[in-house]
Amino acid sequence: MKDSRNASAKPELRPPPLAVEETAVNDSQHQHPIAGSLLAQVLEPDNLVRALQQVKRNKGAAGVDGMTVAMLPGYLKLHWRELKERLLNGSYQPQAVKRVEIPKADGRKRKLGIPTVVDRFIQQAVAQVLSRQWEPTFHKHSYGFRPGRSAHQAVRHAQQLMVGGRQWVVDIDLASFFDRVNHDKLMEKLREKVREKPLLYLIKRYLKAPVQVGNQTSKSIEGVPQGGLLSPLLANIVLNELDWELDKRGHSFARYADDCQIYVSSQRAGERVMSSVQHFIEGSLRLMVNNEKSAVDKAWNRKFLGFSFSRRPGHALKVSDKALEKLKDTVRGLCRRTRGHSIGRVIADLKKSLLGWRAYFGIAEVKGLLQDTDKWIRRKLRCYLWKQWGRKGYRMLRRLGVDRQLAWNTAKSAHGPWRLSMSPALYRALPNRYFMNLGLPSLAA
Repeated sequence: MKDSRNASAKPELRPPPLAVEETAVNDSQHQHPIAGSLLAQVLEPDNLVRALQQVKRNKGAAGVDGMTVAMLPGYLKLHWRELKERLLNGSYQPQAVKRVEIPKADGRKRKLGIPTVVDRFIQQAVAQVLSRQWEPTFHKHSYGFRPGRSAHQAVRHAQQLMVGGRQWVVDIDLASFFDRVNHDKLMEKLREKVREKPLLYLIKRYLKAPVQVGNQTSKSIEGVPQGGLLSPLLANIVLNELDWELDKRGHSFARYADDCQIYVSSQRAGERVMSSVQHFIEGSLRLMVNNEKSAVDKAWNRKFLGFSFSRRPGHALKVSDKALEKLKDTVRGLCRRTRGHSIGRVIADLKKSLLGWRAYFGIAEVKGLLQDTDKWIRRKLRCYLWKQWGRKGYRMLRRLGVDRQLAWNTAKSAHGPWRLSMSPALYRALPNRYFMNLGLPSLAA
């Protein structure tokens, strides 16, 4: 057996959760889970190491105790013996979940719950074990928060259904889904596969963990916090019943988390399906359908996971108008005159956002919208530079190769910066290759 001092001397090679081995306690003095039980699997060193690594990759803000992700390994090294004992004897109590509100595009706010990093670590360890147990039972057309599955696969499946002739969609929006998950219903589903009371109690305590908003703390009577690492899996367990009900009825569908679309061949069929499925969701799952956002419509009139489809045969994949407008809002923020940064710094900031955006939306098949957006971004940058130049506009144009008359006319123009950003002088001084050489990526590439 390796010397404990050598193990602690190499924290990167042997992360702190492996201190479970080093601080292992006597069977005669402490309660242990039955070998092979789910709780034993949760507390296995390899599972804990994976959980810690995932929490570190996720990063994220501190919870109510102020502990950061960077502080977590050191904390576990000092306190793992006590923490494990409390998990084993059922006395562990999760801390309150910090509630923050994130603005949504429609003006409303999304409630985000931030557990402490210790609770995120424990939740991740539990989620990894439960995922292995539940994953084989999930439907093949459920794509959200599952290993080897993605939003791209969900969108492609929807596209295939349209090409196959199902061009009407029953677009179901669940009202505040994560905030309204019924705890009793969820625990009932969990008991179908999880028989161990200590693990069930731990999960229930996470569901009932109080919520802290500012200095006020309140009880949690329903919902799973968006931000909790158990929440995506628990959401899939709740909605797995919907998936198999749709399958039993012979419906063609794609679901990603709480985004569910059912594809049918006529409006009449769609209206019938909407009525019956809404009855099932509200009656059996004890959830609510948002009637304002749900609809039966031609599939190309609706968006799905940020994408839409063309009307033409083949139903080519497009970036939705809403997704493009959200990107433009990001660009506007980074190109504000008041930021006062150099063009190189602005493009470096833009690059991070644009590359991430392109990694997701780059599968779009209709490139015209992306090309137009590329042009719009370059125009915003020309506008940013023109405003930054101010009274030096004439000299900068001349320095960048614009002839004297054109530079003079542009500098003395009564038009504003946005209008001038598409002028011949600025196109000549700041051609596309200028921005490309500074590292600006193309969305349409």
